[in-house]
Amino acid sequence: MSFTSPLFLFLLPIALLPLMLERHHSRAYSWLDLIPRDPLSDIVGMLLKVLAVIALLFIILGVAGPHSAQQKIKKVGEGAQIVMVMDRSASMDDPFSGASNGRAGETKSTAASRIITQFFGQRTSDMFGMVTFSNSAMYAMPLTQNREAVQAAIAAAGGAALFQTNIGSGLTMGTSLFENIPDSGSRVMILLSDGGGRIGSDAQQKIRDWLNKLDITLYWIVLREPGGLSIFDESYKPDSDKALPVEIELYNYFKTLRSPFHAYEAEDPKSLAAAISDIDQKERKPIKYYEEIPGRDYSQHCYFIALLMISLLLAVKYLEVRTWH
Repeated sequence: MSFTSPLFLFLLPIALLPLMLERHHSRAYSWLDLIPRDPLSDIVGMLLKVLAVIALLFIILGVAGPHSAQQKIKKVGEGAQIVMVMDRSASMDDPFSGASNGRAGETKSTAASRIITQFFGQRTSDMFGMVTFSNSAMYAMPLTQNREAVQAAIAAAGGAALFQTNIGSGLTMGTSLFENIPDSGSRVMILLSDGGGRIGSDAQQKIRDWLNKLDITLYWIVLREPGGLSIFDESYKPDSDKALPVEIELYNYFKTLRSPFHAYEAEDPKSLAAAISDIDQKERKPIKYYEEIPGRDYSQHCYFIALLMISLLLAVKYLEVRTWH
């Protein structure tokens, strides 16, 4: 048994006060021998004191907040440990497919949040963590099975955006979420961005080593503008005096990873949903996880017992004979 506010337990001695108080008739009469002996009244008087002690005792215990300890039950399900690394640069607030019939389409960030929410809602055994990034990485949530926290983190990912895309920072923070977390069978990091970004050589080596060491499968979903450059276009050749576009350069780097890597392109919410669905099918492996069972709060039980004792006190008080005729 634990208590939310254990300091209130120091008030428990107050519950003994009724035992120390004299009965009313001991002060109303100057000489108690004048009063005839009444064993039944003595027993009832002691019972009233006991009821008052119990009432005070349970009021104090209720205020202290008694509850049972939280439990963790080990279970085996089908899922993965998933970290979502989501781009929050300003371009993610652009409509997915541009304006149509004078109306702007669903923004990339809104569509991504909606589809990720649906994706996670279908997977009951996953551990889920989240990192967002723009000019730097922003820690959103550690790996957890708290579904309310996951939903809140996904909703919060649609906040204000900046104009830079520091993918390296997002990936390094994303891999760090797996540290000190026991590997339960399948580890996945999903990078969701609408473009690429150059990663320094030191960061490249760090990401490569961590992905391999922590046995993480990397998925990259590129939210591509319709008709824009495709990372899968092997025939693309840049001008001799120009460097490779950042998307293709990043894709070529990912292909050198020793750990598993898969890439997707999405031009609209439908193709994004298809990419997420494919990941959903691939990452359904046996996973051991712990379901947290919150402790039971007993405060209301304490208050109920105290109320019952007070009700009995009032009932007996109502039946009391105050004087003799």
